[in-house]
Amino acid sequence: MISQTDYSVDQLHDLIRKRLAPAFPQFRQCRSSEELHDHPVYRQLAEEIRMALETPQCGDYRRGEAAAKERYRFAAWNIERGTQLQGQLDALRHDPFLRDADVLLLIETDVGMVRSGNADVARTMARELGMCYAFVPCYLSLVKGSGVERDTPGENDLGLHGNAILSRYPLREVRGIGLENGIDKIASREQRLGRQTTIAGVVDFPGRPMAAAAVHLCAQSSQRHRMEQMRSILDTMPADLPAVLGGDWNTSTYNSSRAFHAICGFWLRVFMGVDYVIRNHYLYPDNLFERELFRLLEARGYNYRDANLAGRHTVLYDMRDPRAAGSLGEWVPGWCFPFIHWSLRNHDGRCPLKLDWFAVRGVKAENPVILHEKRDGSHVPLSDHDAVGADIR
Repeated sequence: MISQTDYSVDQLHDLIRKRLAPAFPQFRQCRSSEELHDHPVYRQLAEEIRMALETPQCGDYRRGEAAAKERYRFAAWNIERGTQLQGQLDALRHDPFLRDADVLLLIETDVGMVRSGNADVARTMARELGMCYAFVPCYLSLVKGSGVERDTPGENDLGLHGNAILSRYPLREVRGIGLENGIDKIASREQRLGRQTTIAGVVDFPGRPMAAAAVHLCAQSSQRHRMEQMRSILDTMPADLPAVLGGDWNTSTYNSSRAFHAICGFWLRVFMGVDYVIRNHYLYPDNLFERELFRLLEARGYNYRDANLAGRHTVLYDMRDPRAAGSLGEWVPGWCFPFIHWSLRNHDGRCPLKLDWFAVRGVKAENPVILHEKRDGSHVPLSDHDAVGADIR
């Protein structure tokens, strides 16, 4: 578990630019994490890499003290790096649900990645919205990204990617919860240092502090691996406080740790019947394929059933979208694509999935929402994921 330090945000960024980034071309030559860790330059910089990846970055841009409420509004949103930052800010200012959010759990936030304009996404959002924020890196990217992101002109300024919490109330005890990777990140085309990391902390609501965590489970992993990642998170949540978990749990129903497993899983679902699987499993992953994860939550006292809209998608995977196809093509052979298109022929090439969730302990969740219009109803989709939200009593 990673805890907050006194290292400043600007000091961390200078460390990456001056000490770490010059070594990235050498790191890119490595073909596995084992080879990387044996590299003499990596061994020389290992402690500084650890510091860059494990130090939370925090700031307070609030313009006053927020009042106590009977209910606090939480929203969780995988913002797809923050590539549509200005549109996302507009939504957070003006959407009838999002503008009243007291806490934002943000997944996939970039800092100094060229694909998102080299912006410090969470810090910019906090400054523009008048909130405090905490960001914990997951990865230092050695490349520009995956799929079509590699064609982005320019270079990364820092190469940080992680998760964040924004709040209208003070944040304390911010920490990162490191999760075991589902695949070797150096052996993949999207070469990265680090591991998936949940950001957690305590939101100091007046008279009622509450633990909160922005949770992103590994996409390229098995169902059991995702369940074990969730167990690692639950093991660190303070027992004496109510808790809210929200984010992208990648409950795709697939074992995506290897292309072979995913291909076999795809044909199993074809034989089960695509329409049947969409209705009963893709939109209800807790029914069977991801059941262990959700039973673990309930065994630990977390309620997810009242905190989410049942049977509603939060991602509409569109095989005609170059970004979606490009990302899938990173690890699935090209010969699979005609079969995927064929299986979705009755669904206009799109597959609905329920990947984004809330779960609460010690509090009551009300008014769960899924904001499809930020993706489906926008001329330029603001993210590949819908924002989800709930009011917490």
